[in-house]
Amino acid sequence: MKLSELKEVRSERLGDSYYEGKHPSGLQIYLYPKKQNASTYAIFGTRYGSVDTRFRRSDEKEESKVPAGIAHYLEHKLFESEDGDAFTRYAKTGASANAYTSFDVTCYLFSCTEHVYDSLEILLDFVQSPYFTEQTVKKEQGIIGQEIRMYDDDPDWRVLFNMLEAMYQNHPVKVDIAGTVESIAKITPELLYRCYHTFYNLNNMVLCVVGNIDPQKVLDLCDKMLKPSKAVTVDRIFQPEPETVLKSRIEQSLSVASPLFSLGFKEKAERRATTKEMAETSILLSLLADDCSPLFRRLLDASLINESSFGYENFEGPGYACVIFSGESKDPDAVEKEILKELESYRKNGVSDEAFERAKKTVYGKNVSSFNSVESIANAMASFSFADRSLFAYVDAIANATKEDVLSRLNTQLLPENRVLSIIHPEKA
Repeated sequence: MKLSELKEVRSERLGDSYYEGKHPSGLQIYLYPKKQNASTYAIFGTRYGSVDTRFRRSDEKEESKVPAGIAHYLEHKLFESEDGDAFTRYAKTGASANAYTSFDVTCYLFSCTEHVYDSLEILLDFVQSPYFTEQTVKKEQGIIGQEIRMYDDDPDWRVLFNMLEAMYQNHPVKVDIAGTVESIAKITPELLYRCYHTFYNLNNMVLCVVGNIDPQKVLDLCDKMLKPSKAVTVDRIFQPEPETVLKSRIEQSLSVASPLFSLGFKEKAERRATTKEMAETSILLSLLADDCSPLFRRLLDASLINESSFGYENFEGPGYACVIFSGESKDPDAVEKEILKELESYRKNGVSDEAFERAKKTVYGKNVSSFNSVESIANAMASFSFADRSLFAYVDAIANATKEDVLSRLNTQLLPENRVLSIIHPEKA
């Protein structure tokens, strides 16, 4: 494949560009050369995560159901081969490799300063070379079982998942990414191969390479390494999810010094948010709760939060969406009360032009500065691609956002009646 067959996407605003296009194998490719950078970062990922437990392939009539945790299990197993593991191979190139499974994607990645193309060849090879046996699958069950038990005792993990369990009535986002000890016991080599051949189809995958690269060399390597696969589409199947939450409060006691909280606001998720909506939500949350906001200062002055732990995120994916505030607090109920009071004030009184412009500049500045990091660019490109959004379009959407549009997000987001407060209390002595 020639570089001229890719589309060059340019941002006049940023004075930067990247290349994107579909390889003949079906793989979506993004190449972002940054010659001034010493390092290179690559991601090879698939649109397949923990929520994908029910699906139907376009070449089959029957629906498939698989055990919870199988996407994460696959991620672990793919590093292994009959001849050893990928980490041993990476040790020879000096690359730092890793992988992760989220609710809706699985990604394999590496960063390096030299031997870029050797490292990329390893990545393209092992992700396309599954090797599962009864023996290796059984061995992994013990390892992942231990990981699940460790997460069960992790307060930061539990405060989030308890909130999701209380928020969602049917959607599998409420189930731990790694599954349960019971669900992973049902995983077999046959199931792993089935999920692999369904979701690790190059038409369902993306490759992002950012940094000190020659784009044509990357394409030549893709021509050599990619194994074309039959274009199969996959329908993800979810039970209808009510707009309401299962319960508005959930509490647990664990070994923590001070209470932890997650306050989530559920919203309708019939479709993925647009680039414009994502940008508006980012500005809205900055307005509400960044470290220059009146709410943040009030909470801090009242010693209800500390700077290091308090945060917020817009959490969304296929069939789920919510805004989450989290942190450590001596009185989570008082934090919830203050956040609700601030939301009511925004809905009633709006915000000043000055506050809006400050929040907009903050979000814009953070996003522009992220283009200095090859890691940030690659991760953003992958996640934007999987959600059918565009990297540069997001920056433009932030720059073009209006106060009216940002505040209109309050009509569908951060609704008090759809909230859940999750608290982890210190264990009583």
